[in-house]
Amino acid sequence: MPTNATTSSQQPQKLTELQPNRRSPEKLTIAKGGFSANISKLHEEIRALYVEDDVPWIIGYSGGKDSTATAQLIWDAIAELPEVQRKKPVYVITTDTLVENPIVASWVRASLKAMGEAARSNNMPFEPQLLVPEVAESFWVNLIGKGYPAPRPKFRWCTERLKIRPSNRFISSVVTTRGEAILCIGARRSESTARARVMKNAAKYRARDRLSPSQTLPGCMIYTPVEQWTSKDIWFYLEKSKNPWGASNKELKALYADASEDGECPVVVDDSTPSCGNSRFGCWVCTLVEEDKSMTAMIRNDIDKEWMLPLLELRNALDFRSGAAAGKHSDHHLRDFRRMTGHVHTMADGTPVPGPYTQEARQDWLKRLLEAQTYVQQHAPPDVPEIELISIAELEEIRRIWVYEKHELEDRLPAIYESETGKPYPGAELDDDISFGPKELDLVAEVCGDDRIHYELVRELLSVTAQQRKSGRRAKLYERLDSTFKRHFYESKEDAVARATARKAAIQKAERTGPSFAGSSVEAAE
Repeated sequence: MPTNATTSSQQPQKLTELQPNRRSPEKLTIAKGGFSANISKLHEEIRALYVEDDVPWIIGYSGGKDSTATAQLIWDAIAELPEVQRKKPVYVITTDTLVENPIVASWVRASLKAMGEAARSNNMPFEPQLLVPEVAESFWVNLIGKGYPAPRPKFRWCTERLKIRPSNRFISSVVTTRGEAILCIGARRSESTARARVMKNAAKYRARDRLSPSQTLPGCMIYTPVEQWTSKDIWFYLEKSKNPWGASNKELKALYADASEDGECPVVVDDSTPSCGNSRFGCWVCTLVEEDKSMTAMIRNDIDKEWMLPLLELRNALDFRSGAAAGKHSDHHLRDFRRMTGHVHTMADGTPVPGPYTQEARQDWLKRLLEAQTYVQQHAPPDVPEIELISIAELEEIRRIWVYEKHELEDRLPAIYESETGKPYPGAELDDDISFGPKELDLVAEVCGDDRIHYELVRELLSVTAQQRKSGRRAKLYERLDSTFKRHFYESKEDAVARATARKAAIQKAERTGPSFAGSSVEAAE
């Protein structure tokens, strides 16, 4: 990191520090001592940091109020510099999880487009970047393809894949290319006690004034220009200052109508950021919260947004709490009694620890999703771009997982797509050497009768041998066959649970009696 930091005497006076207190009404602080004077001082600080070195800047931009205020402050400050000094890039990154609230997603994309056009017209160094998850890491590929259950507090698999990895990949690429990067985010201490504590701890390690080292991104420093502002400060600033790239701050405020006061989903670079499912700027599928208050309010308060109702209904169906409300044990009735690995584990009450969604459940989720997509495409207003809830690339990856990894040789995805959309499936044909026709599978089903586990065993053995034959190599064939038998050798779910319970009891007994009896006890339970 460069060592030519300006001294504290050269730095502009900072805004008055606030002690976060969520129980006290938020106060308007930036107007004290003169709004223009306070903003000018912050502009001076931004310019001093910007021209100090050649380290590129990255602004985390969600399109919400905090990130908009941050981007706007930095833009206006840099715009006052001579063009010759606007030499290093300011990347503005937005991570689209591909399951964003469609109204907000449309707003953010339009804002990024306007920002890019304004930057080119005014010779500003801003470079908007729309980031998305890799196809294999998308929400629907994991839920419908792999069978991951809808996210919940104890299994929050979505944040890492949808938000952290896309942002971190881009930031790391900048650090790799340029050696360092400064990440500017709209984090505020008054957002919550937890956020204030994290920011206070990070400030202890500042090697340069106002820049904190990232705890998760080597070579990256964090700059939080509005860290001392309240929510009222943010709105006051946005109302008093014109958006420099032409977006409407009034429209932005309208998006927040009926939302929680601090309802914004910020850029996420680690897993310390809480869920933002209640936010205007969050995922419409979020099940980490009990209710999507944002989308519910949109639909209830604006008749022109009722076309989003199928999305809300699908989100509520995905919520694991809905099964319990219907008298079922959470969503366990939709999930396999075996874990993703094929192993069976039991809970304290003797019930199996649920695994991924069953084949039937995953097919049903796909039907509901495509049905919702067809509806919103037909009923969304003309000013909303055509909404694609799931892409063809995601469908192709889901199909691959179903047929090649889960050995579901029925290959039902194309038929589901055609029945729900009324259009022919545009994906590629599967390899004939791997797939089996309906006649062959009907024959297997007839032989197995009602024994579903036996059917799955035969189907997977056919798939494994076909895949191995095509590869022309026998490497690991026996291991794959052995794994297949272990996954499907049970007589029934009850048999699997009984064996798992006996095994657990044998292990517990072995732990009590000593290691010399462990092997024989567990073997007897197998």
